[in-house]
Amino acid sequence: MKPTTDQAQAAVRVCQMLSSYYQPIVVFRYDTHNEVIYVLAVKERQEIEVVIYLSGFWRFI
Repeated sequence: MKPTTDQAQAAVRVCQMLSSYYQPIVVFRYDTHNEVIYVLAVKERQEIEVVIYLSGFWRFI
């Protein structure tokens, strides 16, 4: 499976948001089993985890 167009566009927006706040993205992964995109940004002791669903909706986890 491949990410949907909505999912891919949301991934670009999420990565842009994280980079605008100077958060290095250390993991960017498409999980074929759950069909979600997982993004992990880490700066010092702060971790930000985001999951992006097929619909393009995303949430912090």
